[in-house]
Amino acid sequence: MSQAYTNGSELRLAGITCRTTNSQEAGPNGQIPGLWEAYFKEAIADRIHTEQPHLIYALYTDYESDASGAYTLLIGHELNGSEAADLSGLEVAVVPASKYKVFTTNRGPVYEVVAEAWGRIWSYFRDAEEQRAYTGDYELYDARNMNPEDAVVQIYIAVK
Repeated sequence: MSQAYTNGSELRLAGITCRTTNSQEAGPNGQIPGLWEAYFKEAIADRIHTEQPHLIYALYTDYESDASGAYTLLIGHELNGSEAADLSGLEVAVVPASKYKVFTTNRGPVYEVVAEAWGRIWSYFRDAEEQRAYTGDYELYDARNMNPEDAVVQIYIAVK
């Protein structure tokens, strides 16, 4: 898994959300798979007018504390300028400009490589002097060439 840094400007995203914890997601009552299913079933991408509809964000925000606390996950798209989209029933989140440590997953089935990458991210920050900012982290998916069985995903972690 490779790592790099980038500075990101403020992000405005719209999509569907759930409130959960990592411990809940590790058990049988995880909500994230159902949220992804709802994203595709409800054709969320078609409801949000964006300049880059192929970029799907999975934003982790509204952290209660740290990686062990509750957070909100939003799956959706970036809002650009003045949208004429019907955002009824969708949540909007604003993520402040931040410095990000970008982790790129290994190639493989998306559900495996993303889970593996998060395990490595938690381990990295547990042992690093560098600290997470918990202002908003996100997975970035490019739907143009997305094969769920052979995927590479970038994960952006806001750092102090």
